[in-house]
Amino acid sequence: MDEKTTSTLTEVLQKTSPDNIAEYFFENEKYILKTDKPFAAYMRSMFKRKGIKQQDVFLAADISEGYGYKLIAEEKRTRQRDLILRLCLASRFSLEETQRALKIYGMAPLYPRMRRDAVLIVAINTGNYEITIVDEMLAKHGMEPLYACSGLE
Repeated sequence: MDEKTTSTLTEVLQKTSPDNIAEYFFENEKYILKTDKPFAAYMRSMFKRKGIKQQDVFLAADISEGYGYKLIAEEKRTRQRDLILRLCLASRFSLEETQRALKIYGMAPLYPRMRRDAVLIVAINTGNYEITIVDEMLAKHGMEPLYACSGLE
């Protein structure tokens, strides 16, 4: 059976009554997250799939290893979307992978109607994953660089 998209599952839930929630869980068990830390599971699976080491990601993202591990493990939470974007850029995530990481973390996905997000989307789509290059692109258009996070624990 094919993978059910989030949109498909949402459509099913729109038609599901409170009495049929257990049936929804049963019928869609293989599509339901089985962890209370979905961001950690997603990031680790992506690192494995891409063959990258967390340490390399933290270095490229300019995030201390200690803080980076806590973010990935969901032991620490941040309200700074730029920190999650730094991790995605350093991991060389596609736009789709970045959007998914942001959503799983509970952050707003990049929105093409917002100027800063539009620059970030172009950076990702053109393979500009280096934080310094992305910051230069943002500065060129009069926008703030990605939130600097070195020194955070």
